Amino acid sequence: MSVITVTYALLLYTAMATFVVGVSYRVFMYARAPAPLRIPTMPAPMTRTGVVFRVAREVGLFESLFKSNKWTWIFAVMFHLGLLLEVLRHLRFFIQPIWFWVVLIQPFGVYGGMLMVAGIVGLLGRRLLLARVRYLSDPSDYLMLFLLLGIGLSGFAVRLVDHTDIVSFKAFVLGLLYFHWRPLPVNPLLLTHLTLVSLLLIVFPFSKLLHAPGVFFSPTRNHVDDAREQRHLAPWAAQLERGGSEV
Repeated sequence: MSVITVTYALLLYTAMATFVVGVSYRVFMYARAPAPLRIPTMPAPMTRTGVVFRVAREVGLFESLFKSNKWTWIFAVMFHLGLLLEVLRHLRFFIQPIWFWVVLIQPFGVYGGMLMVAGIVGLLGRRLLLARVRYLSDPSDYLMLFLLLGIGLSGFAVRLVDHTDIVSFKAFVLGLLYFHWRPLPVNPLLLTHLTLVSLLLIVFPFSKLLHAPGVFFSPTRNHVDDAREQRHLAPWAAQLERGGSEV
């Protein structure tokens, strides 16, 4: 087994373990965080069913972003839609036999990559060109965008510039899944792509990209507007109230 194969196998294992454990821990902490007060952004739904639909619209359509800024919404939709298509298309490397719908979307993969890159360029240009957004941005914001842009461009390069041995690469990926390592094709562009993907997985649990799971725990989105029907007390306030009544 070559040094490159062993190195990238260990790198990918480490990246995936960091991603899974890190995101799971963050979600656990989000779920445990107390939210005793009802603070939904108005207008807010008054039933749990309405909250479900509200969160679904936020996750699927970026409703609040659409109301806030149409250009940012367009770039965000382009990026997320392209990323989703690319992730689904890459499932062909992880399953055998390949599911029929994964086969059907393969021809659209290049369009997904184009959407993803175009969306990132738009979001990056927004941070660089708009003084108000540039003032609010920190180095990690640019790092994430450049990292995602590098992943998209290197993926394009692997597909269009220097073709790699797809059959050998899939054997390598399946070997990682079943702990039966196979040689990794030595292709500089492919290695660059895998390195950038690994870095993204490693930094994901520590970055603002956690808005992906975090949106489900946002009290401004997942709270019912029932403050008029039910009194909500923070634990410390309830304790003070009980103490006052005893006196």
